[in-house]
Amino acid sequence: MRALVVETLSRNFGGLRALSDVSLAVEPGERRLIIGPNGAGKTTLFNILSGALTASSGKVMLFDRDITQSPAYERAKMGLARTFQITNVFPRLTVMENLLLALQAAEESGFCLHRRMRDSRALFAQANALLEQWNLSAISAQPAKAISYGEQRQLDLILAMATQPKVLLLDEPTAGLSAAEVVRVMGMVRGLPKEMTILMIEHDMDVAFDLAERITVLHQGCVIAEGDVETIRQHPQVTEIYLGAD
Repeated sequence: MRALVVETLSRNFGGLRALSDVSLAVEPGERRLIIGPNGAGKTTLFNILSGALTASSGKVMLFDRDITQSPAYERAKMGLARTFQITNVFPRLTVMENLLLALQAAEESGFCLHRRMRDSRALFAQANALLEQWNLSAISAQPAKAISYGEQRQLDLILAMATQPKVLLLDEPTAGLSAAEVVRVMGMVRGLPKEMTILMIEHDMDVAFDLAERITVLHQGCVIAEGDVETIRQHPQVTEIYLGAD
């Protein structure tokens, strides 16, 4: 059983075809990298996989279940989570409050308006454990808008992890980070459970090639190459279009 299968996926925006017959298959626990120049269709692909956009044609399968027409919240319940290029946190809430909301949303019971969140010891215990695990306990009481951008990116990743996903989509997790922040965030990614399937869009090739087991290259909405790191490094079309030919 494959974790994720995409079959001849296409997406049109009026007369513009952003994706054209994209197909790929990702194994459970695989670290798959999606690369390509700006406008290649990478984020459009992630938006369709996560349910933020609908496909014009094609099919998406998650662990042998057809999720092509499933809304985003159903995909989340099935074990699919994602992060975004721009941090997706509540800036006025504290780090702890952001995490508590994510954990509560992941509960079977969901939100309960007549129950005070501070009365749920289990939620606080889970939140504290996650913050301690990822070394963010020291900033738990700070508003998200007051912490550094790198810490916001770390928090964004923890919020995705709060749902205990089986498949995690990372959309440029190191975008806008300093060298030191990149090291911290990628350390978190490497520390994720081995059984978790990860698809990642990344522009930093040093970071990308260090993490990826297999790479899919998009160009103008089409898959132009796929293979392991060495195959992609040596692929002449990828070198010319994306990495830059001498």
